[in-house]
Amino acid sequence: MVKAIQIGLGHWGFDWSKEVIPKVPSIEMVGYVDSNPEATERVKSELGVPDKLLFTNLEEAVKSSEAELAICTLRTEAHYPVAKRCLELGLSVLVEKPFASTIAQAKELVQLAKAQGRVLMVSQNYRFQPAPIAATELIGAQKFGPVNLVSIDFRRHAPSQGYRYWDMPDPLLADMSIHHFDLMRMVLNDNAKQVSCRTWNPPASPFGHHPIGVATLEFEKGTIVSYRGSWMSSGPVTPWAGEWTMDCSEGQIFWTSRDHFMGKAGPDRLSLQPRDGEASPVELQKLEFSDRQGTLATIARVIETGAVPARFSSGEDNLHSLALVQATILSASRGGDWVELAEILQ
Repeated sequence: MVKAIQIGLGHWGFDWSKEVIPKVPSIEMVGYVDSNPEATERVKSELGVPDKLLFTNLEEAVKSSEAELAICTLRTEAHYPVAKRCLELGLSVLVEKPFASTIAQAKELVQLAKAQGRVLMVSQNYRFQPAPIAATELIGAQKFGPVNLVSIDFRRHAPSQGYRYWDMPDPLLADMSIHHFDLMRMVLNDNAKQVSCRTWNPPASPFGHHPIGVATLEFEKGTIVSYRGSWMSSGPVTPWAGEWTMDCSEGQIFWTSRDHFMGKAGPDRLSLQPRDGEASPVELQKLEFSDRQGTLATIARVIETGAVPARFSSGEDNLHSLALVQATILSASRGGDWVELAEILQ
């Protein structure tokens, strides 16, 4: 069992408290922290958490417990300072994405975790789904040979789906596309070399910033990815992970993942289509812990065993996903000019 404290009990944090943490048996909660007494009171009244586990101060929570892990589920701008303080206090950290606001901050957290001998993991929960895991293994095994082109579409109509963050800067690239960028890196087992991106805000949009974008991404091994995302689409809704067509020299791999919304849920799907052949579905393996439960169960296992599994979203690995967000935003600000990832990471 890994003893953990959770910091940040707001809207999304409470969802972690209720829907994620109790379903991972390797986690023993020894503290819940939020500076807002109303947030801690909600955890107490709705989830039955005893007073002795409720804190409004991080240092007090650490001093009063034998916590090994901090689960950081705060607003984005608080990720860096809170994760930093947790590492300084000797805790390993699981933090929501993006784990810092700048590459410099992210690098600082990575170095601090190394210096402290602690685990820093970013909760890239889309990695913990059957379809992207299967696609990663198929591409790695060269099922249809080398990849020629990857095409990805993400479509949602935010105004009719309860979206609330109208004033968020870069609502597509920073809030949503980071999941897709991270999956690109995982499935291709590669890092991006350069990107070109355009974004825009259509007429009658309630967004304060650009909710639609298209990007071309060139990876180090030469793979080209064509990416299209929209929070203002009137077309057929895609699953949250988007619709992926991976065109290879001898056939195509098509897959989708996280097909759920507002109480409705559908399974991940993956199909194989040999060149000049018929598409056939593949039966996907069920995961013991998926999505956010997967990230939490994985860091607990790493802390317990010291063994780091394949596709582990460490802070150091996630630098490249965060850099993709920054590079596409920079490219869009330059009218679609190519941006080298080296420019961002340096």
